[in-house]
Amino acid sequence: MKHGKAKTLVTAASIGVVAALALTGCGGAGGSTSGSGGGDVVNVLMVNNPQMVDLQKLTADNFTKKTGIKVNYTVLPENDVRAKISQEFSSQAGQYDVATISNYEVPSYAKNGWLSPLDDTVAKSKDFDQSDILPAMTQALTAEDGKLYAEPFYGESSFLMFRKDVFEKAGVTMPEKPTWQEVADLAAKVDGVEPGMKGICLRGQPGWGQIFAPLTTVVNTFGGTWFEKNWKPGVDSAKFEEAVNFYVDLINAHGENGAPQAGFTECLNNLQQGKVAMWYDATSAAGSLEASDSPVAGKIGYVAAPVKETKSSGWLYTWAFAIEKAGKHQDAAAKFIAWASSKKYEETVGKDLGWSRVPAGKRASTYENTEYQKSASAFYQQTVDAIKSVDPANPGVQARPAPGIQFVAIPEFADMATQVSQDVSSAIAGKESVADALKKGQVLAQKVSDKYTK
Repeated sequence: MKHGKAKTLVTAASIGVVAALALTGCGGAGGSTSGSGGGDVVNVLMVNNPQMVDLQKLTADNFTKKTGIKVNYTVLPENDVRAKISQEFSSQAGQYDVATISNYEVPSYAKNGWLSPLDDTVAKSKDFDQSDILPAMTQALTAEDGKLYAEPFYGESSFLMFRKDVFEKAGVTMPEKPTWQEVADLAAKVDGVEPGMKGICLRGQPGWGQIFAPLTTVVNTFGGTWFEKNWKPGVDSAKFEEAVNFYVDLINAHGENGAPQAGFTECLNNLQQGKVAMWYDATSAAGSLEASDSPVAGKIGYVAAPVKETKSSGWLYTWAFAIEKAGKHQDAAAKFIAWASSKKYEETVGKDLGWSRVPAGKRASTYENTEYQKSASAFYQQTVDAIKSVDPANPGVQARPAPGIQFVAIPEFADMATQVSQDVSSAIAGKESVADALKKGQVLAQKVSDKYTK
């Protein structure tokens, strides 16, 4: 979602503080595997977002040298890593110890017994400080059994990013709380202000965590929903169709080149390279945009996610580290998570790579850090405001049967939305109509509905 990228119905557990386990020998879930058992290695499967790339760079000097634990990373694009993680955890193959999952997967993965709870491994030391983790993130990663199953690496909501200098050149002003119609009007006015520059970038790449991350928030604020309270599917409803038509039309009129293949990474590159003037996406993107080596650092403005019928429309998401229950290196895995999700790791990123690149959105202390505030002055307050403004239980204009903003927190959503996304992406490419795409989506949604109503 970053992607991208919510609270769930689960009740937040009373969780202790997490250890700096690199310095202690806590037994891992499933028993200790340290020493001759191979606890000096951990195999990590993760998404290829910029924050994870930074983690790779810092691991050898800041974790392995201090703990003796070697980390083997497998890093894949978002759609690919989701599929591989799903296969790995559902089969309990034990090939990996740790993976990046999200608040979408935690409830079902925990219920299926695929995860090692972290309460007795990671959550029992004074140094990590679980109470410093933003409550929404702790709650989102706690399952119905009251146990914590993942720690956030970074958290995010969504907002609108725009080139301040281009807007000034075009003689237009961005509202602090824009509507989607205002965004469309502005996209038309800034399109072509600079040679080869399009008005806006919006994800068009298939995938429930790609195109439907931003698009579902558009559906929500336009008054649509995947399912109504009684599980009545609404994929082919007038409001859902209006939202998708608006999104597709905006991309085709003023969106990026190659939109059907554009996901988070492609849009990030487009904005950095001056190919688009606006981008609606994850708040976590701002760290890369404001990095010292970014060509657009200091040129980007940040405002609230656009709305239509709701007061806010940003999402809530976290890429978090979880331990596969069948993983062979439980202790090493716990130590790795305790380091990678720690306040100390954030400080390492700040000092070595720049404070704007800290994997933020998860700790209250991050936003109280004066060095971070200074480095992230362009976006940190907007990020906090976005995270605090969301309501995963009520993201739209009607009651829902399950929580979630950019997703529906049920196991069936990923497959259903991914299939629908392929047809919507095809509509962007002009290969079929939005109406036809959503009619097929309604059939899929009805099958899901039948499972919950019979």
